[in-house]
Amino acid sequence: MADTRARVFDLGYRKLMRPVLFRMGDGDAETAHHATLKQIQALSGRPSALKALSRATAVQTAPVTIAGIRFPNRVGLAAGVDKDGVGARAWGALGFGHAELGTVTAQPQPGNDKPRLFRLPESQAIINRMGFNNLGAQHLADALALAGKLPIPVGVSIGKTKVTPVEEAVKDYLTSLRAVDEYADYIAVNVSSPNTPGLRTLQDKEPLAELLAELVTETTRLAGTRKRAKPTPIFLKIAPDLTDEAIDDVLEVAQRADVSALIATNTTLSRDGLADADLPLASEAGGLSGAPLTRRARYVVERVASRSSLPVIGVGGVMTADDGKALIDAGASLIQVYSGFIYGGPVLVGDLNRALG
Repeated sequence: MADTRARVFDLGYRKLMRPVLFRMGDGDAETAHHATLKQIQALSGRPSALKALSRATAVQTAPVTIAGIRFPNRVGLAAGVDKDGVGARAWGALGFGHAELGTVTAQPQPGNDKPRLFRLPESQAIINRMGFNNLGAQHLADALALAGKLPIPVGVSIGKTKVTPVEEAVKDYLTSLRAVDEYADYIAVNVSSPNTPGLRTLQDKEPLAELLAELVTETTRLAGTRKRAKPTPIFLKIAPDLTDEAIDDVLEVAQRADVSALIATNTTLSRDGLADADLPLASEAGGLSGAPLTRRARYVVERVASRSSLPVIGVGGVMTADDGKALIDAGASLIQVYSGFIYGGPVLVGDLNRALG
């Protein structure tokens, strides 16, 4: 019965929904993205529909606990899909065991000029240079306050406002953290997006140590003022383009700063692995995600997991259930999907849950 249901969902998405989405806006990927979020937002406001969808996507899984957070399954939604939390109540019904919202910044910002999101279908990949377009950390906090208790854990990814100088990044991140801390199960520190000038320099040893120390200290202070048993855990998201030496430096800093987990990886600046038909888009600026990142993400996860006791969330190139299983085998405790969800739809989430148990 479950296999039949999965095949029906798969055919429905691949043959009906995805072709319609991919044609929207004369093929503009961002138009389809916003249209999808609008439908998910509408779904979030319909409890009966959410219950029906939850039953349809239900897969028996074993919960996983990391950083004191109980995740009902291993499969999460990566940051970048739902920046402003419009679908916060719906992601669990689609089979996800957690959702990472954002990336949000201290100030609202429009992001980079359009077009800024490109599909590379032959490569099963996406290039984006969105530039942290979002309505601001406080807006997301207000949305989560309105949403109330959510069915799955929610992380919030925070980044630097574009107009804020790198030298003032700590203050900027602290502003976002203070806004969302009360509503986030964990806070992901994004210093690895390639689409904000200077951001990746925050992965260097000294600035990263300063940033993480300030954020961890602030979550401890906030826990005291709110009489929480424990501070909100800090997760650190790293780039796939770091050298082995740089990865080891990041691990040393993260462990000293009492970071609770690592997220590996963000999008890549590399264009390796693209199909010939997609090469005309290779010159587009931005981070590449999807199938070309599969092997590199697995390598980084394995290196991080073998050199650190910190839990790892594996992200990058999870396009099939086998890809997800390979990241778990490499040492990840959880995985997240972004491009795979665009190309595979909710069916991929179900396949991953069945494969990972």
